[in-house]
Amino acid sequence: MPPSRSSLHPTWTDTQLLHALEETVECELNRHLSVSKAWMPHEYVPWSRGRDFDGVLGGEPWAPEQSPLTEVGRVSMVVNLLTEDNLPSYHHEIATLFGRDGAWGTWVHQWTAEEARHSMVMRDYLVASRAVDPDALERARMTHMSAGFESDNRHSPLHTVAYVAFQELATRISHRNTGRSSGDPVCDRILARIATDENLHMVFYRNLLKAALEIAPDQALRAVADVVTGFRMPGHGMPGFERAAVQIALGGVYNLRIHLEDVLQPVLRHLQVLEASGLGPEGLEAQQELGDFLAGLDTQAARFDERRAAILARRAARS
Repeated sequence: MPPSRSSLHPTWTDTQLLHALEETVECELNRHLSVSKAWMPHEYVPWSRGRDFDGVLGGEPWAPEQSPLTEVGRVSMVVNLLTEDNLPSYHHEIATLFGRDGAWGTWVHQWTAEEARHSMVMRDYLVASRAVDPDALERARMTHMSAGFESDNRHSPLHTVAYVAFQELATRISHRNTGRSSGDPVCDRILARIATDENLHMVFYRNLLKAALEIAPDQALRAVADVVTGFRMPGHGMPGFERAAVQIALGGVYNLRIHLEDVLQPVLRHLQVLEASGLGPEGLEAQQELGDFLAGLDTQAARFDERRAAILARRAARS
């Protein structure tokens, strides 16, 4: 049952919101299944490049010169793969919040099954191509997955829906730009295929967030403001993330400018968050926070652009 309409924008409980949004989830699930296409990870892997490693089979040790990837491509691929590796933790998070029954549960399992392809094909590619040190990759995987993942998003369904609407787009952009910067057409094709999945997942969550904004505008806008102003990629806790993030930013794969112009602004424009009217005090406050934050982020991005240009110019002069 919906909350009492004794006020202009009543407060919904999590259970009420999940129930109210289930029809949208079912519609979006059916739409997703009608447009998504199954694909076979093994078909994208260049198995002919593979050969035995040293160890129990006594093969050839890995060496950096064996990698077909650029430096930024290699760093970004490891970050992207380790992020995808934590799928069990992500599944636990959303299954706990959204439930395992009805349309919500069907979507949770469908999303998890589709996402599992990503780590499969990326790891197979990296190992078959000798693109990264396999021992270092396995140690990083164990460290990252052993720590697990805990959401920043207050364990609220609304905050989680808002987060994944932005995060799925951020992941799509990161994968696509990694492929373009990789120096290997095979890697580029793999990541383009993954990016297609991520875009469909983004559309699902973005449309769900739009429905939430219509049902509970103040609460949903508060969740959007909290997520946008405190956004962190899900791989932020992995070993060496800060250093890798700097290399990825300088390499033009993912940085403040890309985050603002290719992730935040497109979703916010689509949802017309900053133009929303008829809000209560909570919604108006969140709307103001968003506007102020975006203006500040644009200033930060401009400063980063200047620093990046200077660093790249110095590198070019040295080389």
